[in-house]
Amino acid sequence: MTDNDLPADARERYARHLALDEVGVAGQRTLLEASVLVVGAGGLGSPVIQYLTAMGVGRIGIVDDDVVERSNLNRQVIHGETDLGRPKVASAAEFVTDYNPDVTVEPRQLRFAPDIATDLLDAYDLVVDASDNLPTRYLINDACTLAGVPFVHAAVYRFEGHVTTFTGDGPCYRCLFPTAPPPADRPDCAADGLLGVLPGTLGSLEATEAIKLLVGAGEVLDGRLLHYDALAMETEAVPFNADPECPICGPDPVIEDVTAVRYEGDCRLPDA
Repeated sequence: MTDNDLPADARERYARHLALDEVGVAGQRTLLEASVLVVGAGGLGSPVIQYLTAMGVGRIGIVDDDVVERSNLNRQVIHGETDLGRPKVASAAEFVTDYNPDVTVEPRQLRFAPDIATDLLDAYDLVVDASDNLPTRYLINDACTLAGVPFVHAAVYRFEGHVTTFTGDGPCYRCLFPTAPPPADRPDCAADGLLGVLPGTLGSLEATEAIKLLVGAGEVLDGRLLHYDALAMETEAVPFNADPECPICGPDPVIEDVTAVRYEGDCRLPDA
């Protein structure tokens, strides 16, 4: 496959990708034909959406039910002062459309919920978890695991964060975090603070993992949790294994339908 297989403007836009043996024309065409669902258009979702758009992922779905507030603007860099009060998916979609005409954006102003999760996932190759709460993270894990859709996960708090990838061939999020802490014990970035640049770092890592998954380059963090400490400027990759008693990816799963799980409080399993 030669550069001539891409239009002239695409060859110019993605020239640095075409020069990479791990991407090249074939990889770029894969990206242009790929689809990614981003759950959350806030701190983590902003850099994810920015870079997936810049790198030419052909179809990007964005799910978020929130509106832009002034307190978002120190870290949610695809939204601006003129977007205050607008749905985040609206300003995010406007960013995508303005930035790269190769990309189709599909904004959905709604909460990622059990009754819509399966239908949403059917339309995408990959999910990026840019959510900011534990119930949504467990739901993304369960829905993706049941549907066989890989997903990238990250979380941030104060000066630290972590990122990992779940391909379906290794452990899942419930293997890593079997139970959610009670709501009263969960970190609260609004109360405890968050370094504005931190979601940019972790979101960029999420976008990196997503691109690697799509083009098949390198090794993703499947079975490894990459921890990042901004104050110490240190990273550590911590391996973790599949849980033989995992309720969804273990040999005797009890979760067969996300609508049977209570994704609130302690994200408890079905009564069965």
